[in-house]
Amino acid sequence: MTENMGNLKRSMYCNEISETNISEEVTLMGWVAKQRSLGSIVFIDLRDRTGIAQIVFDDSFGKELLEKASHVRGEYVIAIRGKVRARSSVNENIDTGKVEVLGEELRILSESDVPPIYIKDNDNVSENMRLKNRALDLRKPSMQKNLKIRSEIYKITRDFFYDNGFIEVETPMLTKPTPEGARDYLVPSRVNPGKFYALPQSPQLMKQLLMVAGLDRYIQITKCFRDEDLRANRQPEFTQIDLEMSFVTEEEVMDINERFLQKLFKQLLDKDIELPIQRMEYIEAMDRFGVDKPDLRFGMELKDISEIVKDCGFKVFENNVSDGKSVRGIKVDGGADSYSKKQIKKLESFVKDYKAMGLSWIKYTDEIDSPISKFISEDKMNAIIQAFDAKKGDLILILADKNSVVFSGLGNLRNKIARDLNLIAEDDFKLVWITKFPLFEFDEDENRYVAKHHPFTSPLDEDIDKLEDDKENARAKAYDIVINGDEIGGGSIRINDPEVQNKMFKALGLDSDEATEKFGFLLDAFKYGAPPHGGLAFGLDRLVMLFTKAESIRDVIAFPKTQQATCLLTGAPTELSEQQLEEVHISVIEEN
Repeated sequence: MTENMGNLKRSMYCNEISETNISEEVTLMGWVAKQRSLGSIVFIDLRDRTGIAQIVFDDSFGKELLEKASHVRGEYVIAIRGKVRARSSVNENIDTGKVEVLGEELRILSESDVPPIYIKDNDNVSENMRLKNRALDLRKPSMQKNLKIRSEIYKITRDFFYDNGFIEVETPMLTKPTPEGARDYLVPSRVNPGKFYALPQSPQLMKQLLMVAGLDRYIQITKCFRDEDLRANRQPEFTQIDLEMSFVTEEEVMDINERFLQKLFKQLLDKDIELPIQRMEYIEAMDRFGVDKPDLRFGMELKDISEIVKDCGFKVFENNVSDGKSVRGIKVDGGADSYSKKQIKKLESFVKDYKAMGLSWIKYTDEIDSPISKFISEDKMNAIIQAFDAKKGDLILILADKNSVVFSGLGNLRNKIARDLNLIAEDDFKLVWITKFPLFEFDEDENRYVAKHHPFTSPLDEDIDKLEDDKENARAKAYDIVINGDEIGGGSIRINDPEVQNKMFKALGLDSDEATEKFGFLLDAFKYGAPPHGGLAFGLDRLVMLFTKAESIRDVIAFPKTQQATCLLTGAPTELSEQQLEEVHISVIEEN
């Protein structure tokens, strides 16, 4: 039988009671985490969002109260009134472990069925079961901690940028579909038959319009949407800390954002981040680490041995070098003992996921052990070992292919081995700005160059002439902030010169009519005075993962989607009735 709160009013949260409250009367409310009935005494662990308090009921205030407490079960919602007293046996595992509350009044506000999942952090239940019962899953201390940290990041963000002269502006959720990105989520218009809105992939064009409008410094914490295949730690809807500034250079944008990161680290982890954060050009990151988001917490850097092996006698190496490709590798300290030949086979399968044809290896022990040693002279083999500065017991892993394959294969293999061998210090944080990205990248499916970031990214001043006939080497005024191998944010200086913008459109294969059709509202605004401007967007979900040490993005979002972009809690997406479809002028064609 449930009751109402009556005249009870919560006086404090569970985790707030302490020795300073001994002999005080308190009223607590929350969920029953655990109930232990010993006949003449009943213990209840009461849980709210702050933590746990132990409540004790005995026959001091009548057997009826004791009997009522003995019938309380896990996840019942209750209110209790009583006096705080010292515990006879201290519980060091909880903050309130030195005190307890002797219950004088108990109200059962809501009963509970047996939950389908345990409300504890180590329940070891499947993720699908957790997502289906998300309201229960969110009661867990770890999940509530994650959401509290997320909330704190919201506050720190707003405080910092408000204090630095930024204005928060909301941009529309229903907007115009634009090309040069992931697929849009489309929304049919009921009042405009046959026409569609798109949910924004980012507020990119709108925030540039705000700069034309003279807002000067804009900030927004906003939802973004991308209808793309969901790899690990991606969601169809995600949150960005989005900002834009007028009359700035790349360095000025990076400066204010690294000061923001410095504040986050200090307030959330009490860690001091030294400024300025290291800068590294894209080409250096690729040469040394194989990826444009390098994890600097460990070594194992790539080495280019193309010159050494161009005439080594091993045709795989020689042919790749003569074809203008490269031969590179990494050295695993002590890897000869860490990886058996069977395990190296698994590493070979791993790099094949990145289009590598094979993986060559050398175990440098008392004797050189390598399947390629029969093709390569002893002098050349020694030269390879010397190039890697290998010592006895080390393992050398080598790929030969075009640079994009070699970089991707070795860069990701490097990260995998570091995880396999526990080479990463858990509490270490390495931050780096990656700068001077390529302006274009070649899309093999479309057989053309596309914008690496978006069509409004400014080229380096010295590379403007490359837009027409040297796209491969054109670089951008673009920058990413990378923390521990994850891209946490990225941005660029935008094009504000119509002549340069037209050159960019032409380089992307957009004629003036097509550019006007797709981006006319922005280009028209630029005719009336566009200031130099640039900005950056942080992935807020990734920031929360960083500061909570969460392993999955779904653990830092209250109601996430699965990797199939479905919501197990609500059942979305769902089919619509014929009436609903008719209202938005949509008909569904069934697939065979």
